[in-house]
Amino acid sequence: MSDYEVLEMGGLDEWRAHYGGFRPESSRDGRRVVDHDLEMQFIGMTANALEPGEEAGYWHAHARIEELYVFLAGRGQMGLDDEVVDVGPGTVVRVGQGVWRTWRALPGSSEQLRWLCIRAGGYELPHFPDDSTRDEGRPSPW
Repeated sequence: MSDYEVLEMGGLDEWRAHYGGFRPESSRDGRRVVDHDLEMQFIGMTANALEPGEEAGYWHAHARIEELYVFLAGRGQMGLDDEVVDVGPGTVVRVGQGVWRTWRALPGSSEQLRWLCIRAGGYELPHFPDDSTRDEGRPSPW
């Protein structure tokens, strides 16, 4: 048996219908904790959507976890310690340990701010993955 799983999260325009969080008190509309749906060992991911003008309403920082925010739609801002960074489709923000962060969808945005937040921790990844094996002779399945 192969070790993989497939999860259909729906299109970006369906993400607002998700409701979730890491704890009941931190759950909200527009969040899906994907690593609660899939058996992930070393990474985690949430899918997020905020309405124009909506904001997180809190700051947070991690002691051990590094996060990567990949913005896919809408316009917004991230608060990163004492800085504010504009974000939109194609913006990728890496946030290291100990950095305080929060985010909001701009009130004038024409659509929801949608992003993936990918979390990882534990060991540093090598610059070049040293555990992969290539099979150039294996035919493609299509």
